[in-house]
Amino acid sequence: MENEKIKDMLLDIQESELEFSVVQSGKESKRVNGLYKPDTREIILHNKNFKTDNQLVYTAVHEYTHHLINEERIQENGGKEPPHEMRSHTKYFWAKFETLLEVAEKKGYYSIDIADSPELEALTKEIREKYIEPNGHLMIEFGRALVKAQTLCEQSNIRYEDYIDRVLQLPRSTARSVQKVSALPDSDASMGFDNMKLVASVKKSDERAKVQDAIKSGKSPVGVVAMMKKKAKEVDPKTKLEKERERLTKTINELTHRLEFVEESLASM
Repeated sequence: MENEKIKDMLLDIQESELEFSVVQSGKESKRVNGLYKPDTREIILHNKNFKTDNQLVYTAVHEYTHHLINEERIQENGGKEPPHEMRSHTKYFWAKFETLLEVAEKKGYYSIDIADSPELEALTKEIREKYIEPNGHLMIEFGRALVKAQTLCEQSNIRYEDYIDRVLQLPRSTARSVQKVSALPDSDASMGFDNMKLVASVKKSDERAKVQDAIKSGKSPVGVVAMMKKKAKEVDPKTKLEKERERLTKTINELTHRLEFVEESLASM
């Protein structure tokens, strides 16, 4: 693919008002497939690394994601060049990259069709059926066993936290996650434990169903997390103010009690 054709493709995936260029180095690199230079707005592609245009497109979209995020940061900074972050591959980056890849797929620029490799397709089926789903079922049963252990600890006047810490030697966060997953009314073990944890972290049943549907439709965990964060930000102004009032009221009460304690202590001196 020619440089201008790659650029036109990227702009068709998502428009950018910030000028940039695409350069194919004509080289092979063992370190990286490509890079983005925010100072010069250059997308460098080491095209000798790629056997197909599909591989090149994947890297081009990856580097273009850096460009678009750079553009967002410049806009947020009032049009001025912001300091460049050392850590560029954030959760936000991966979520945005995934969204752009989905657009590229819909427009026919990119595809990930494992059916092209019957061996890979068969192995993928084996991984899902032999490891991911059985692990999901196992963790559900594990959670139920922990719930039973908690009940028995209470009956025996044993602190469950100490039992988790020093008898089972489990991190408490792990125990909580496993128990939450086992308590889900509609646990789908085929998603695997990590995705079930993600679903279990959502309190409202209707929102939980949306998250589960997103995962089952093929959205990655990082993409689902980004979707959840976006939803959380979509709070109406009244609710936002009411929550702020509750938080401020709680803080004022705590400070008032502390002030009373300090004044009493001073008076007794």
